[in-house]
Amino acid sequence: MILDEIVADKKKRLLRQKTEISEEQMKQLAAECERESVSFYGALAKEGLSIIGEFKKASPSHGRMNNKLELTDRIQQYNMLVDAISCLTEEDHFLGSVDYFKQIRGMSGLPMIRKDFIIDPYQIFEAKVIGADCILLIAALLNDRELKLFYDLAYALGMDALVEVHNEEEMKRAVGLDARIIGVNNRNLKDFTIDLNTTKALAPMVPEGTLLVSESGVAGDEDVEFLKAAGVDALLIGTVFMEAENLEELAGKWKS
Repeated sequence: MILDEIVADKKKRLLRQKTEISEEQMKQLAAECERESVSFYGALAKEGLSIIGEFKKASPSHGRMNNKLELTDRIQQYNMLVDAISCLTEEDHFLGSVDYFKQIRGMSGLPMIRKDFIIDPYQIFEAKVIGADCILLIAALLNDRELKLFYDLAYALGMDALVEVHNEEEMKRAVGLDARIIGVNNRNLKDFTIDLNTTKALAPMVPEGTLLVSESGVAGDEDVEFLKAAGVDALLIGTVFMEAENLEELAGKWKS
């Protein structure tokens, strides 16, 4: 299963990272971080549909992105057209890195979420250090104790947490956590197939005051209208935006 491979590779990388910067050192760096986080929740809570534009170099399902613009040009577009930024930092399967995140952080004042497969507090301390305003917590990877521990740690560090779910059981866990932002991933993490009905089916379970983000699978106008009708507050869009030639037209039309 793809998810198991990703997690196994992540564990190996974390072991190597901790020999270079220990967890205590990373924790200290996070405590010394002077940057005040920008509210990821606040950016998505505005009236109307919000857009999270994603940066990624590749994905297991798609392969390498066919980028039509240089990174700096795309960041300039995102700065004008989206409400928040998602950046992949997973190295082996998405070709991301913390350096890639920091590069984008240095060129944008928008709230940014570190999108990775977080399985260790080390990664949350590191997220703070590199300038993340929010972290992704995938319910499928974490038990209830870990999910609460990681969620509370993110907020203790001044960041938001987007809790990602894929089915009814995981949604119940996210709601029980009183998660402020819940993301429904329309991509099945076992086989990477996509079904937008996943968001439609789970949306009624989201309590009032909690923001609902639909992730993965937006390819065109019909998808956006379908998800709007399902009651989402925000869309996280990656591949289509990364490969778009006319991002102004897409983002302007979908946010209206």
